Amino acid sequence: MIHPTAIIEKSAIVAPDAEIGPYVIIGREARIGSKTVIGPHTVIGDWTEIGCNNSISHQASVGAPPQDLKYRNEETWTRIGNNNIIREFATLHRGTVTGHGETVVGNGNMFMSYSHVAHDCRIGDGVVMANAATLAGHVTVEDKVILGGLVAVHQFVNIGAYSMIGGGTLVRLDIPPYMTATSEKRDAKLRGLNLIGLKRRGFSEEIIRNLKNAYKTLFMAGLKLPDAIVRIREEISRCKEVDNLLAFIERSERGICRG
Repeated sequence: MIHPTAIIEKSAIVAPDAEIGPYVIIGREARIGSKTVIGPHTVIGDWTEIGCNNSISHQASVGAPPQDLKYRNEETWTRIGNNNIIREFATLHRGTVTGHGETVVGNGNMFMSYSHVAHDCRIGDGVVMANAATLAGHVTVEDKVILGGLVAVHQFVNIGAYSMIGGGTLVRLDIPPYMTATSEKRDAKLRGLNLIGLKRRGFSEEIIRNLKNAYKTLFMAGLKLPDAIVRIREEISRCKEVDNLLAFIERSERGICRG
């Protein structure tokens, strides 16, 4: 169903069973998937691809041009997967030619009111961004991350899977997977493993024990990171989650947030 007041560019493609509310604007080359619902007064920008079964509330902005002074209206994209919830006044911007050329969002995410995803970000599956959480450009957020309200993430930061960041935290450095971080004098500090989150996600006691031991060696043993990584690999074997943690740290370019 398309409301008669909606304005849709001729080059846009809208699935027959999508619902387009009053006064919605859909830009050129946009693609709206099956059973996606777009609420009143929402703007879907040019070159925006939205998958199936998404719920986009009123007055959201998805696929707007990036807030980048170098942008000259080149063809860049916003790509949204399936089963996402985008609440009112949330903003998700498309990529830039100097970045990835696209902003990519996976499946099953929730973007609460006033949350913001800037250009060239990459977001995995099952992520929750609470009210007014903000990502600067080129940020990567891996699967099952929770960002509390008013969290602000610096450009080029990576947030590891299954981590949780408390409200009002400024994140300047990479957050390793499976961790919690909260603010100390505004900046993010690690507070240990995201134990409640890991248990809720079905992580076994053995995996959690291995991650605890890895955390202690990394951040509490007084070792330099390369030495800590060597020790962990000697002491903990055949644990995919520990391997993921160490690989994340080794590929970090901005540096790792610590306690």
